[in-house]
Amino acid sequence: MSKEKIKTLSELEQIVASIRKDNKGSKNERKTIVLANGCFDILHVGHVRYLEGAKHEGDVLIVALNSDSSSRALKGEGRPTTTLSERMEIIAAFECVDYVTCFEETNVVCVLLSLKPDVHAKGTDYTVDTVPERETVKQYGGRIAIVGDEKNHSSTDILNTMRNL
Repeated sequence: MSKEKIKTLSELEQIVASIRKDNKGSKNERKTIVLANGCFDILHVGHVRYLEGAKHEGDVLIVALNSDSSSRALKGEGRPTTTLSERMEIIAAFECVDYVTCFEETNVVCVLLSLKPDVHAKGTDYTVDTVPERETVKQYGGRIAIVGDEKNHSSTDILNTMRNL
């Protein structure tokens, strides 16, 4: 079941187009599409709260994961510790997640421009003003939502603690 949630970006473009086609009804019947993104390497409770918070912003939650190479560019050598295919399968197993995809770049602009989600959900390590993709979201008329709990969980911190044992 969870592997069925994993889609290419072009497959998601078709799915989103179909949802939008069906959204011609009254405002109360329209489905809100939310995009969340991240590396999701060494999953922790902060990730869970972020994804659950993102789902509360709409009806359809799409999660875009950084590829192994873009995760490495962001996090450094030795990362990610889990392969992209495994990270995607783990995220797809979450009940709150409707679809999972991936991207090669170090930011999610390409996915935002392809799907134009109604809401771009970011974690509490950002503010609306510091979201790197804020201009892209503004350009196509989307909204940014800051979701999840305080940023006091870190995969890097967990990894460093494990290395020091």
